[in-house]
Amino acid sequence: MDKKRITVLGSTGSIGTQTLDIIRKHPDRFTVSCLTCGQNVDLLIDEIRSLPGPDRPGLVVCSDRKMIPKIRGEFPDIQVESGMEGLIDAAEYDADIVLNALMGMRGLVPTYHAVRAGHDIALANKETLVAGGHIIMNAVKTEGVKMLPVDSEHSAIFQCLQGSHGNRIKKILLTCSGGPFRGWTYEQLRTVTPEMALKHPNWSMGRKITIDSATMMNKGLEMIEAKWLFGVDIDDIQVLVHPQSIVHSAVEFEDTSVIAQMGIPDMRIPISVALGFPERLDSGLEGLDFFGKGSSLTFEKPDNEAFRCMPLAVRASKAGGSYPVAMNAANEVLVQAFLDKKIGFTDIAEGIERVLDEHDPSGEPDLEAVVEIDSEVREKVYETLPE
Repeated sequence: MDKKRITVLGSTGSIGTQTLDIIRKHPDRFTVSCLTCGQNVDLLIDEIRSLPGPDRPGLVVCSDRKMIPKIRGEFPDIQVESGMEGLIDAAEYDADIVLNALMGMRGLVPTYHAVRAGHDIALANKETLVAGGHIIMNAVKTEGVKMLPVDSEHSAIFQCLQGSHGNRIKKILLTCSGGPFRGWTYEQLRTVTPEMALKHPNWSMGRKITIDSATMMNKGLEMIEAKWLFGVDIDDIQVLVHPQSIVHSAVEFEDTSVIAQMGIPDMRIPISVALGFPERLDSGLEGLDFFGKGSSLTFEKPDNEAFRCMPLAVRASKAGGSYPVAMNAANEVLVQAFLDKKIGFTDIAEGIERVLDEHDPSGEPDLEAVVEIDSEVREKVYETLPE
């Protein structure tokens, strides 16, 4: 059996490092075509060293061109590039699957180029579909490639739908833990600090997505992503707060039967599902203990009064056109401003609402327009931030 050639965009982040764990665990199944990183070049070098010679990438990309000599000095036989041009080259580089674990809007353009190059996509970058869902999914259809979700919730839905082709979906049930502030009032949320928000109760993730989980924006982004991935109306997606993070999502069919996917909260499971599809891989993890953490499962309605980001995402999705682009751009800037302690926790939702109120919409934007709108909104939000 030929090895699958894997490109990992964002190999030094949380998803990227776990992806390489799986690749190293299955050296008979996978080989690495290309790796990319941001600033963490030292970790990138360690990742390359951890791979056997034949399975090392032919191309690596970093964000800062000044780091190219350092990488070339360690691996003179590997092609090294930088910046967005390098990311596009990485996306188009010879591979069977491109796993996109880039953070934020940076993932959109490389995803588009990977699809147009005919590569299957393992998508862990939800902003790609939030801002450019119509562009990417049209390209996926045109090129006939697979779009394999890596987010735990979308992987769960994907798994629930296997064998059910042609059966009408009545409702998608999208679960979330509720984050570290479940049950808090809006006034209490005003006191949240970055240190508090970065302590997720169940999942180990990157900083940006951890803050999105705390504000519940992550679930709003996932609702939009699910809409595009599974071809459903956003009104047919119901969010369930499920503190145990055991049921990762479910699908209710026309006959009211509900099929759910369950498991321990570990991202290596959905990553392995995407890489191994249609086969399943040995994850090396301990299974779910139904007499321990899996013995009690509870579900609650989300509190949209206290956690305002999710309904704002739904509002943007329903408005359509360029509204999701503006919403996503504002959220990325405001989350970073919160992490930098320039604004408060509740200022994130309030800032996004102002952007949506003031946004001058365009019709359904093409890729170039999406990038331009994203840049314009970011600049406007930056101007509102305190020094």
